Order: sequence, then structure tokens, then C-alpha cells
Amino acid sequence: MRANMPQSFNIPIEATLEVIGGKWKTLILCHLTYGAKRTSELKKMTPGITQKMLTQQLRELEEDGVIIRTVYNQVPPKVVYELSELGNSLRPVIDVMCEWGERYIQGSIEKRVSSQASSNM
Repeated sequence: MRANMPQSFNIPIEATLEVIGGKWKTLILCHLTYGAKRTSELKKMTPGITQKMLTQQLRELEEDGVIIRTVYNQVPPKVVYELSELGNSLRPVIDVMCEWGERYIQGSIEKRVSSQASSNM
């Protein structure tokens, strides 16, 4: 648990959002559900994230026990991130969020097409 994390929460979802909330953490976790990744792989898979932000987010996820950082003793150094047991317990949540996003995107597309068709009449 991070040192700067609140000591108590009003409702459990606050704790969840504290750990996986924000723009980048859920994306990082989604990528890690497909297996261990190096920092450079995660950077390529997450357009728009800076190296500094990626490092910060990975560090927080590690401190919260959601991911495991493994450093291999080789030259050049190799660092790999993967979901911990706690992180793996988030898989169903991430899956449902992806399914919801797919439905939302599809609904938005259908709504736009319908709106354009109505305005062309």
C-alpha cells in the first residue's frame, strides 16, 4: 500500500478507484492481462503516455500489490511487469469494463449513423 494512500474510505469503490483509477492504470492493467510486458512494450501499447507517467503508474501499481516487477540480472538490464495474484483478481472487472466499452462504442456509432440518416432526409 502506498504511503500517500488514505487510511480510510467512505465506501469500498473509493479504495478501488484509488488503486486502479485515472487515465492510465486501467489501460496498463488491461495490457498486462495478456501476459508479462517490458516497459518499452507497455509504452508502445499506450499511445500518449509519457515515460515519466508510465514509470509513476507502474510504481504505484507495484506499491499497491497489483503488479509484480521482476528485474533480470543481465546486460542490458531487463525489467518485466506482470499481474500479481491481487492483480489477477481484477481480470473479471477489466473484462466487464471492456465489454461495456464495446457496447458503448457500438451504441455511439449506431446513434451517429441514425442521426446522420435523419438529417439527410
